[in-house]
Amino acid sequence: MFRPAFAALATALLVAGCATAGTQTNCGLDGCTVTFPRSGDTSVSVLGVEARLVGVQNGTAQVVVAGQQVTVPVGGQADAGGFTVGVERVTDEDVVVRVRA
Repeated sequence: MFRPAFAALATALLVAGCATAGTQTNCGLDGCTVTFPRSGDTSVSVLGVEARLVGVQNGTAQVVVAGQQVTVPVGGQADAGGFTVGVERVTDEDVVVRVRA
């Protein structure tokens, strides 16, 4: 009787993300999409780990996920701390990063 409710609560907590000022986070069962402002030092908590945009150079983003820094071009992906990190878009204003477990 309590199992379905507990499972729903556990799933909601797993996919929830906490964003700092200037970031937007959208999480679902298949991972989280994070929109970072291009300037500034912001981080978010997604899937139980911290994700942070370090910088962007020539359309390539440097991102730290679960303590591991990776460099990912737009449309590419890399493994970081057991997570798959992809960069969906880089503009003058923001960087959209996808984090999947």
